[in-house]
Amino acid sequence: MSSLLLIDDDVVFSQVLARALENNGYEVVIANDIAQAQAAVSISIPEFAVVDLRIGDESGLTIIPELLGANRAMKIVVLTGYASIPTAVEAIKLGATHYLTKPTDADEVVSAFAREKGEANVGLAENPLPLQRLEWEHIQKVLADCDGNISEAARRLNMHRRSLQRKLQKCPVKSV
Repeated sequence: MSSLLLIDDDVVFSQVLARALENNGYEVVIANDIAQAQAAVSISIPEFAVVDLRIGDESGLTIIPELLGANRAMKIVVLTGYASIPTAVEAIKLGATHYLTKPTDADEVVSAFAREKGEANVGLAENPLPLQRLEWEHIQKVLADCDGNISEAARRLNMHRRSLQRKLQKCPVKSV
């Protein structure tokens, strides 16, 4: 069996996905926060990892370099319910194998581990993104440029910090 570390703060989702991944031949260890993930890696270094983008108040992106430091060949899939272009780009730059949006299932995760290269024939969007989605993407880019510092991002966006926090707490607008 291949070893897999599942890092997600949603306990129920973690348990359901872990069972499904175990049915696909993985030995799964669940970590519900970054500290648990670090402790799990110090005990046993997995071959695969599934990392939630948002783990409590922390970014799952922060643990990717540490995971790859433990095992350069580790395949990492980032899962998120808060998808944005900047976080997808950063996840791949940091060494993630793939980036998937929730809801997802074990079959999609396993398929993502198997992908070695990008797909040149991916479909192109017919319509431009809605204005609200463009706003979300811009906020995510500025936030990434500020290394997640909300106060600095609010200054750069010329908006009040609390207003930015309220926008970030909302789910992103779906692309059409």
